Amino acid sequence: MRHLGILALAGFILLPLVQAVILSFTATLPTEAQGSFGLMNYQGVLATPELRAAMVNSAFYVTLNVALCIGIGLPAAYALARTRFTGDRHFLLAILVFRVTPPVVLSLPIFILFSQFGLVNSPIGIAVVHCLFNLPVAVWVLESFIRAVPREFDETAYLDGHSGLSFFFRHLIPQIAPGIGVAAFFCFIFSWVEVVFARILTVTGGKPITMAIQAMFSFQTDIGRVMAMTCLSLLPGVAMIWFVRNHLAKGFTLRA
Repeated sequence: MRHLGILALAGFILLPLVQAVILSFTATLPTEAQGSFGLMNYQGVLATPELRAAMVNSAFYVTLNVALCIGIGLPAAYALARTRFTGDRHFLLAILVFRVTPPVVLSLPIFILFSQFGLVNSPIGIAVVHCLFNLPVAVWVLESFIRAVPREFDETAYLDGHSGLSFFFRHLIPQIAPGIGVAAFFCFIFSWVEVVFARILTVTGGKPITMAIQAMFSFQTDIGRVMAMTCLSLLPGVAMIWFVRNHLAKGFTLRA
């Protein structure tokens, strides 16, 4: 009975995805052999310069966002985990509260600020603004993993003659690799599917894949091509989960 329930739930969840995959291989415009199966939709997507540019833009700013969040979040999390000061836990909670702030509330001031620095219509601008929201989550996740590592681990490494950078890269990072996988996963997912800032900061150029999919809807929408673009947009997320699956599973297990 339990297995039937799991299968029913899996079918309910996967049914829209299966339908999207089938439509992505189906010709849906009357000008084509409507209802025929093939790669025509994927070929049309890859042959469109705007859609190819959107994929490159998304891959660029998501990679930059994850790199910034992990690169800045690791030292910050280590400092918070190893330093005791009055209100340290409240400070950690305060930066986490910033993450739950609705993005639309800050959209206007961020647009004005970024326009002054020339970051509008640029994937770099999206990466920076996503880092503002993802960095608190990265610090919070990494701090909890670093705090779980005993202080004696640091002292032993320093007694063995390791410098700060040597200890950080050769000992601490391998020790908290599951935490880095969890933080990178959350930063990637938020940045890849975020729409509010992607819409505001890409008025005429630098549009990401989310805005490219939305722009494909018109009076006569090619649903097959939209589904092909949607399926292509899922591939980086699936690849991300595949590469960090071991760290991700271990990280959630350790934090449970």
